[in-house]
Amino acid sequence: MSKNYDLIIIGAGPGGYVAAIRAAQLGMKVACVDKRKTLGGVCLNVGCIPSKALLQSSQKWSEVNKLLDIHGIEISGAKLDLSKMMARKNKVVEDLTRGIQYLFKKNNIDFIQGLASFKSTSQVSVKNDSGNETVLNADKIIIASGSSPTLLPGIYLDEEKVVSSTGALSLNILPAKMAVIGGGYIGLEMASVWSRLGSEVTVIEFFDRIVPMMDNEVGQALLKSLRNQGINFKLSTKVTSVKKAKNGLTLTLESAQGGNIEELDADVLLSSAGRRANTEGLALEKIGVALEEAGRIKVDENFKTSVNGIYAIGDVIRGPMLAHKAEEEGVAVAEYLAGQKSHVNYAVIPAVIYTHPEVASVGKTEEELKKSSIAYKVGKFPFSANSRAKANSDVEGFVKVISHAVSDEVLGVHIIHSEAGTMIAEAAMAMEFKASSEDIARTCHAHPTHSEALKEAALSVLGRSIHI
Repeated sequence: MSKNYDLIIIGAGPGGYVAAIRAAQLGMKVACVDKRKTLGGVCLNVGCIPSKALLQSSQKWSEVNKLLDIHGIEISGAKLDLSKMMARKNKVVEDLTRGIQYLFKKNNIDFIQGLASFKSTSQVSVKNDSGNETVLNADKIIIASGSSPTLLPGIYLDEEKVVSSTGALSLNILPAKMAVIGGGYIGLEMASVWSRLGSEVTVIEFFDRIVPMMDNEVGQALLKSLRNQGINFKLSTKVTSVKKAKNGLTLTLESAQGGNIEELDADVLLSSAGRRANTEGLALEKIGVALEEAGRIKVDENFKTSVNGIYAIGDVIRGPMLAHKAEEEGVAVAEYLAGQKSHVNYAVIPAVIYTHPEVASVGKTEEELKKSSIAYKVGKFPFSANSRAKANSDVEGFVKVISHAVSDEVLGVHIIHSEAGTMIAEAAMAMEFKASSEDIARTCHAHPTHSEALKEAALSVLGRSIHI
């Protein structure tokens, strides 16, 4: 069977489904292909969304046990129902995937389930679970096939004892001890979930700091906070072997520089040492699509690959592997194909770690500016001096604003606090319009709100904070 379209999109994750919707809005006949039976890709099905559902549930449990007493709320006999918690998480995912399904129907987008591969530069073969093939034809094709976990040598996933983030989101028994390889976004978020629920968690990170690309000052504050919450960290450490024992796992650890060998017992091991682009199986070599470092697809400023008519977005191309980055690229490429002028400002893509406190950042870190010999000024404001945070008994963290030493243009904003993920949007908007720290400082902020801390940090850049 063969079908004709204006545009074929391989991958129904945030980049792919958003590109499909925008292209359909612009009048194109669109087909979107994905190996999953549900829309949303890794992010919605086994990534961003289910992890946030568990982070919220586990934080509620932590509040019941540790935080509500100071508010005069005493609770006794609270019980953890892990199966019910998982059921809620699954319901959240189900509702959202159905929402995208509705949007596809509303915009007349064909969703075709199966494994996609190129037959030619204008043909995509899709084989479903039964092995039946459908051939799709289009002059324009977007590759948005996402990414998969990177596996370290000698570590094999069974998604029961040795798990990826997918398995860590579906454990049906609370592990007494959990080891986590990787102190990045995924590792820290999953470590937080299971530590809050009662597991003894140890995070093993090869570098001497967690989330190495984060502003160092904020990273050190997060590390201190997570340690205070009971999460153990072994930095500058690598896992050299994993052996299954009768009652669990035995990990052999070694210093990143070599030597200092030790063993660590765990019931479950989460391997979260990064992700790799999903390009295998697409038959890109057949049509000559060029790849670059780490197996990612090489594209130009308009997301064109080396082959005419074929484009790529999201995790399969350069840049941070973030859902919202992929979404912006999906909109940009759809509009480009419709003859519009569109772009993605990669200098203003926010990033959030959904631990407690959250960490959110946009723009440059101090370390990056020093390396580039760019003169800058820094302003900071602690939430301990913010009235709303004080009223909420949630004063951990601070806002850090970095601006150019001469022009005062904001170059980076870094926030650590429970509201950081929401607050960073204002900073991103300001930077998109090339605001100065004085622009933020002179903008009236409602009182009492957490966002006043951003205003105060901007005032601090100018040397005239009001409340410290």
